[in-house]
Amino acid sequence: MAGGTSGVYKTTKKDGSTYYRASITYRTRHISLGSYDTDEAAHRAYIQARLLLNDTGVGVLDYHAPSALPFEKWVSLINFRDNGLYIANPIYIMRKMFYYYLNPDEILKFDADELFYYSSHKIQRRGTHYFVADYGMQVNILNRYGIRSYAVEGRDYFFINGDLLDFRISNLHIVNRYIGVTKEVHHGRTVYRTRIHIRGNYIVGDYDTEEKAAAAYNIAADLLEKAGCKKNYPRNYIETLSENEYAMLCQSLVVSKKICELRFPSEP
Repeated sequence: MAGGTSGVYKTTKKDGSTYYRASITYRTRHISLGSYDTDEAAHRAYIQARLLLNDTGVGVLDYHAPSALPFEKWVSLINFRDNGLYIANPIYIMRKMFYYYLNPDEILKFDADELFYYSSHKIQRRGTHYFVADYGMQVNILNRYGIRSYAVEGRDYFFINGDLLDFRISNLHIVNRYIGVTKEVHHGRTVYRTRIHIRGNYIVGDYDTEEKAAAAYNIAADLLEKAGCKKNYPRNYIETLSENEYAMLCQSLVVSKKICELRFPSEP
């Protein structure tokens, strides 16, 4: 039921305790502002939201804690005010790109083409890695750009402008796309070297293309498993090759003799 102050509704939980919900209507859209323990706190959230939606002089980075509104809601309301699109996630749309605010000091940048995805997928951080929940799994956002979860920044990929929060396609340069493959220079020649980890790193071979090196890794993994190795090796998927092309490529590749000769004793 409606409370005694504007934008506040008093309601009860299943256990019978009382709490207050704040909401506001702007441009015919009804926006929930959250739940609060007191009528006064809910009303402060309503007043703050009304200020943001009507004062274009207030920006995203004018937020200061403590605030009547959480930071995510602050960003969503300002984006709605300025761009006419309400997004629950803390996104602010710019021309040809958008900002995703994890907090006032941690601002991720994406191309406009990614807006639909990140409007419905909340970004989380674990250490230095950024993830979204997708079909019940935590998925590293770098995977969307063909960068593997195990990849090392500065070796397998790098950010062209040095900004590690700028995920625009034009700012990502991928050096090594495949498991076990690194681009290296040996004796003045650029090669794609394939390594596979057993009890240490074994060199599988040097190849003149990424695709050959990636296929060689798969061949080495197959050989090791047939030899009794219990390690579960992921495989490279080479999307540029058809099944027939991949099979023909594998037949033409040579891998290290050491890999071919390895044997593993059966477990008792």
